[in-house]
Amino acid sequence: MADMMLDQLEVGKPVKIEKDGKTICVARVGDEVFAVDDTCSHSEASLSEGEVTDFKIECWLHGAEFDLRTGVALTLPANISLQTYAVKIDGNSVTVQI
Repeated sequence: MADMMLDQLEVGKPVKIEKDGKTICVARVGDEVFAVDDTCSHSEASLSEGEVTDFKIECWLHGAEFDLRTGVALTLPANISLQTYAVKIDGNSVTVQI
């Protein structure tokens, strides 16, 4: 598990965390927080450097978009979904279950 504080996560500004050898992209959308693999399934680009719009994250390198809720690849060139991770919010504490 990886822990962080909700008030430290800016809406629409993804962050990268590393835990147990995995690199995870964590993004806040309103009062919800989502966690997906940080590496784009199309290339070796870090999704935490991309942009979040609504419930989508866009890879900065080739523009592939993924649904933060499901990990599904929404646009080409990506066609492989991302792994998602459960997120628990308790007050100001955010826990990503890896």
